[in-house]
Amino acid sequence: MSRDPRRLLLVFGGPSVEHTVSIISARSVASAVDPGRFRIVPCYRTLDERWASVTDSAEVLRKRIEAVADEGRPLSEQVLHCPRGSSDPAILSADGEVDAAFPLIHGTFGEDGTLQGYLETCGLPYVGAGVRASAVGMDKAAMKAIFRDADLPTPRSIVIRLADPEREDEEILRRRAAPLGLPLFVKPVNAGSSVGITKVKRFDELAAAVKLAFTFDEKILVEEAIDAREIECAVLGDLTADCAPPGEIIPGHEFYDYDDKYFDDKSHSVIPAEISAQTAIAAKILAVQVFQAIGCSGLARVDLFLERESGRLLVNEINTLPGFTSISMYPKMWNAAGLAYPDLISRLVDIAFERDARRRRIAAEARAFLAK
Repeated sequence: MSRDPRRLLLVFGGPSVEHTVSIISARSVASAVDPGRFRIVPCYRTLDERWASVTDSAEVLRKRIEAVADEGRPLSEQVLHCPRGSSDPAILSADGEVDAAFPLIHGTFGEDGTLQGYLETCGLPYVGAGVRASAVGMDKAAMKAIFRDADLPTPRSIVIRLADPEREDEEILRRRAAPLGLPLFVKPVNAGSSVGITKVKRFDELAAAVKLAFTFDEKILVEEAIDAREIECAVLGDLTADCAPPGEIIPGHEFYDYDDKYFDDKSHSVIPAEISAQTAIAAKILAVQVFQAIGCSGLARVDLFLERESGRLLVNEINTLPGFTSISMYPKMWNAAGLAYPDLISRLVDIAFERDARRRRIAAEARAFLAK
């Protein structure tokens, strides 16, 4: 029996440094979905944090971005759906007009649980991690604490808060960081795309690195540096999850920083990673454990370190909303595993509906129990 196409609210843009990447991810999804299965309701959030109308959002999707590596794939008008009230902000006019949402806003607001909480209050199924897992995935300090509690190997680190008096005392900073050794990485806790990160090779560089990191957040992480290869794993699932064969990022700079990711075009990926079968299996098992430790759902990219000297694997971080263009690492790893990009999108939407149905069933059972 045929079924009407599902109306999918595609939420993209936002105020983060990955604004353009988000637009390209959204264009990739809109151009890849099967019109027989989906209708896309575009929902664009501007850099200055305003919701655009559905009509204006559609125009953003149609416009090719010349300044970056935009795939420029043709966007089928058949797949776009503009519900009534299209001149109103899309996030408002879509209420009651869509079946599910696909958030593709990276960083603050879109990846930190805020948008997910809004979608929860709307009762709308959505792709990806829930409120708690999104918030944990964005907060490197909370993330590390959960890794340690779950006995998952991760580099040693300390947290420094804006309220800590020692943040401006170089001697105290050095004393706290000394057990971690050199070199060190200093990172804002809630910033993405490697923004504000400094590799510290001498303790007299620490204070300046801390000051820079506090430009981006109220809480920072000082972490031991690991001499390692950077292994990435694509995890897909919900209560149970699978992992594609790992890939590897070869940085063009000393470490995979913001310029290396988006501007210099010197880094490259190797899929699958050139590692032993035993190491690949261990990486996949560890990545799924990380996914489950934070209660993730849908998709996540788990970034691991493969220490050069010892061969041990350590967890760097989990990204609950990785770049999602068809040439991003996450879809490319699944494509190499035999799951094509359009099928990956469909599977993620199916997971969103399955999770929503399970939560509604649990809520109904709880209400029935309390009503006895």
